[in-house]
Amino acid sequence: MRVTSKGQVTIPQNVRESMGIQPAQTEIEFMQDESGRWYIVKASKAQKTTSRFRTAHKMGKLMMTTDQIMALTRGEAWPSS
Repeated sequence: MRVTSKGQVTIPQNVRESMGIQPAQTEIEFMQDESGRWYIVKASKAQKTTSRFRTAHKMGKLMMTTDQIMALTRGEAWPSS
């Protein structure tokens, strides 16, 4: 397997399928055992956090002020009107 100048490799399709790795959906980790061998493992789902920008649309209201919308995207408390 060849490594690109950016340090990237392609995980073969049969390996991705057997490990359940989905493009742009699966996080992986590199683990090393006591003998120094490296392994690829799927990262725990508990480590993944949802961006506040991905959930802000659910909380936004048409009647919000610009300051309230900006506070929402920054994860701050809403300013009083």
